[in-house]
Formats: sequence, structure tokens, C-alpha cells
Amino acid sequence: MRSVVSSFPSSRSLLLACLLSVSFSTSSAATQTARDASLPPVQVQRVVRPGVTVPGTPAQFNASITVRYGAARPQRILILMPGLFGGAGSLDRLARQIVLADPETGVWAVDRRSNLLESGDQLLKMNTAELSSVAKTGLTPTAPAQVAYMKDWGLDTALRDVRAAVLEAHTLAPRVYLGGHSLGGVLTGLYAAYDFGGQPGFRDVSGLVLLDGAPGITASAALTLQQYQNGFDAAVVKTAGLNTLAANPYIAADFFSPRRASQGVAQALLAARSPNTLSPGTLTSYPATNLAAALIQVQSRYAPLPFLAVTAGHASNVNELGSLPAVFAKLLVGPLLGHNAALASLLNVHAVAGPQNPAQPVGWVNDAKAITDPLNFVQNYALPTGDYTEWYFPQRLALDVLAARLNTRGTPFERLLPVIHNPQVTLPVLGISAGNGITDESDFRNYARSNHAALSVVTLPGYAHLDVTAAISDTVARQIVAWLKLHP
Repeated sequence: MRSVVSSFPSSRSLLLACLLSVSFSTSSAATQTARDASLPPVQVQRVVRPGVTVPGTPAQFNASITVRYGAARPQRILILMPGLFGGAGSLDRLARQIVLADPETGVWAVDRRSNLLESGDQLLKMNTAELSSVAKTGLTPTAPAQVAYMKDWGLDTALRDVRAAVLEAHTLAPRVYLGGHSLGGVLTGLYAAYDFGGQPGFRDVSGLVLLDGAPGITASAALTLQQYQNGFDAAVVKTAGLNTLAANPYIAADFFSPRRASQGVAQALLAARSPNTLSPGTLTSYPATNLAAALIQVQSRYAPLPFLAVTAGHASNVNELGSLPAVFAKLLVGPLLGHNAALASLLNVHAVAGPQNPAQPVGWVNDAKAITDPLNFVQNYALPTGDYTEWYFPQRLALDVLAARLNTRGTPFERLLPVIHNPQVTLPVLGISAGNGITDESDFRNYARSNHAALSVVTLPGYAHLDVTAAISDTVARQIVAWLKLHP
């Protein structure tokens, strides 16, 4: 049974290398094979409690938010952070699988405080016509001037909000572990190395779980203080600097914005309710069913970026133009990720021109190669406890992660971003890499070489980045549970 618990009144409304953009493309009759991805029910609570107080932020947004799965007082609690642009909903299936595999383990999925600015609740209440309208145009976002206080929602805020949950978890379970998917994995490493008023973060937890996101993968050339203050260009992305964050408090770009996020949620809800109905058709230039509209840009064959990829069937009645040119990969993904595995992945991406038979829309097929069930993926995209995305991603957090890298000792950022304890980290660490994701074993080993972590590594052949938390199989959950029991 689900319940929502708040400690104070609130308005509920995924490397920067992990641009988990949840914009969707658009789709004929989708052929569904018999694959039951449903799970038995587990107890779920959304808890909003006080987080760190940030001057200038309205009191209701100084919040630490977790969606809690399993027993209220388990033997151990694993707190998981989502990726860039990701919400707690992106961890829902994996959290349920872990609790079902081991009822003595509780899982707390994190929503960052910016999720309180969303309007996801109103989308859940909309009828088909209303959702179609939102899928076409998106919801009007809150004006930047109205949320200028987000300029202070950086790394310190995010980590201290998580720490409030970590410290509370210690009052409910003997052991507490911290982890994350994608950028959440990067933030996990930064938490362990962070100095919380003289207390190293790694002393708060019993181990780290990194899900296709390794500390250090966002680190390329070090930011200069001038870049941090005034902003800089990174490939196709203009990153705001500290001096302009009040006017640009959240990311609003062509590839992701609050408006695009609301369109994605609306399209996913349409796909969950009427998968084979013709999509409103705004997010692609060709006709497609609702399910195809919600999956084409995230299915690994078509996903334009590897951190936006899931293995969930394939399009039908589709006219493909072939692989995207290598020059595009080098220009776009190289500067964004600086990661060879990601570049190789993009070279296999196919462009969609439209339906092969113009009399029918592009459809979707759930095939035997699907690691993630397509219908289950869209059904879990928007839930009463939280949706898949973080609509208003703070520019300050993105900037701080790039500046912090994995160690700020001796840099211009040491006092502002005290990520100074990484060499002392001695925790056990589980690194799980998607075979077709954004990390490989070397990323985890490089992290372990930077400190004294006791590393265990698992690679999932054939998995795309989003499959790690959304797969039909509970392989990832069982790997995590087995590792937790080995490191009590």
C-alpha cells in the first residue's frame, strides 16, 4: 500500500556526462509479446522532511525527499540517487526488485528538492484530451525570476539534503549504504569525499553502490575560476557561470527543459493508457503510435545519446536512414562525455525517417531481445510517488559537479566545495556497468585507484544505460543484495 508522509507542508508538484534527456519522439498497432513485467506489491512511502536551510529559499523547498520501499525498520537501508534530470521514479522498479529479493533491505530513492517545483500530480489527473494537449505544447514553466533562489542549489545543498536522509536512516536501521545511477553514482563518490563540517562523508555509510555511473567520469580538463564564475561553452551546451545563475537558475535547452519534461511525462501517460492509439504527433515529424512516440528516442537503436538508452523492443513499419555519421558522434558526444564507450555506442545509432508504409504510423514491437519491457517502462514513468524526471535541474549543481571533479584539495574550489577526503575512502564499493552504457570496469578501477576502496565489479552484457534500473530481470537487484550481505 502506498502513502505519502510529509514532515511539513509542501507542494508536490535524471558526467554531466549523463544528459538523461527525457524528450520523446512520436506511432500503428504495436505487437505485444507475452512478457509479464509486473511485480508483487511492496510498501511505499514518499517522505518529505526538512533538509538543509538555504538562505533565500522558501521554507517549503528546504527539503530532503525520499521514496521509501519496504519495511519501516529493516536490517539495512540503501539510499539511491537518480541521474541527471532523473527523479525518484527512475529507480522505482529496481527498488521494488531489491525489497522483494530481500525483505530485510529497505531502499530509499531520492528526489532532489527541485522536484517540488514540478506539476506532475496534475498530469496524473488529466484525461486523454488534456494529456494530448500537454504532449503537444508542454506546460508553461515557472519563470526563472520566480525561482532565482535556485542559484544556490548546488553540490553542497544536494549532498546535505541527502545527508539528512542518511542520518535519519541510521535511526531506523543498523546499517546504511549509499548509491546512485548515472550522475547519482558520481554524486555518491562526491558524498564519500565531502567534508561535512569536519566529518568525512564516507564515515556516514557502510558502502557505496555505483550503477553505470562512476566517480570521476565527469572530469576532463579542470575548470578555471573564471569559467566557474562566468560560464563556458561545452560542445552544444552553454553552461551558465556563478554570476549569471540568478537569470538562468535551471537548465532550459533544446534537449531538455521543464516544458520538454512535461511533454515527455504526458506522452508516457498516453502510451501507458492507449499504447496503440495515434500519438498527438508533435514530438516527431512523422505519425507514430503513443508507445512508439514514447520509446523511439530512448530505445538503444535510435537513442541519439547513449545515456538516454534502453533496450525495450523495436519500431515497426519504420523507414530507417541508417547509422548516424561518425562525424556527428565526434562533434557531439566526444566533447560532452569524453568517453570511448559512449562514442562507440553512438556510431550504431540509426535515424528514423518515418513510416515505411505511409498509410500506417510507426508502431512498436516488444521482442525477445528486450531487456526492459516497453509498456512497463512507460507505465512506471509517472507514479503517485514521483515521476521519472527532474524537470527543473539546477544549473548550480551541474556547475559544481564539473568544478569539484573528485578532489578539490589545492584548487580554487577547496573552501567552497570541500571534496577533500577521497584519498581516505576505505569503503567497500560495488560497481555495476552496463555493457552498452556509459561506464566500463576501467572507470570503477580508476576510482578505486584514487583511494582505498575495496572494489567489486559486475558487467551486464547487452544492457543499455537505463536498463540497469528498469530491466525485467532482477539480476541487478540480486547482485546488490548479495553484495550487501557480504559487507554487513
